[in-house]
Amino acid sequence: MEFSYFKNQINLLKSNSLGGLKSQFKLVPELRIKISEEKIRKSNPRKAAVMALFYPDESGDTQFLLTKRASYNGTHSAQISFPGGKYDEVDDSMMETALRELEEEVGVLQNSVEIIRQLSDTYIPPSNFLVTPFMGFLEKKPEFIPNEEVAELLEIGAKDLLDNSNVSSIVLETSYMKEIEVPCFKFSDHIVWGATAMMLSEIKDLLKEIE
Repeated sequence: MEFSYFKNQINLLKSNSLGGLKSQFKLVPELRIKISEEKIRKSNPRKAAVMALFYPDESGDTQFLLTKRASYNGTHSAQISFPGGKYDEVDDSMMETALRELEEEVGVLQNSVEIIRQLSDTYIPPSNFLVTPFMGFLEKKPEFIPNEEVAELLEIGAKDLLDNSNVSSIVLETSYMKEIEVPCFKFSDHIVWGATAMMLSEIKDLLKEIE
């Protein structure tokens, strides 16, 4: 998808209806679908926000950024996600959280990002976070400066997200689930699953409407 076309469709991206759980549940295991909204509310989840950042590459095609987290002793060690993190009391809004974390993690200045819209909240059961995703864009590719929380930057083409052949499934075993088949996106050698895949599924459905 050419970035000039993507930019021309911003108003539609802002106004088109979100897919919500219908979109998100295309990329979740059956176990996750069984978690009700009431159960999520009762769990009193912590708040976090992430940024799906779009920008043009050198050829003028639309890209977005994912990060591979550094290894640490925690639930989401070495997983692939959008830049983002937990809400801080200094933040005036969840959008401010997403922008602050974007700058801290990959060096993109907060005031350089044009916000497209807020997406549907996404619940992460293992860490009990309710994550608010945002879509934003830049007029040109930035110079990314990752911090110590980021092991690798992944620049993914919007066309790759829209390519249905990149939707697959894998069998995973983690500290909180055993031998379960999980839907995922496969971008080259990278596997994107869980909450990030749920968010990407909603973004994919939005982009399909303007394709």
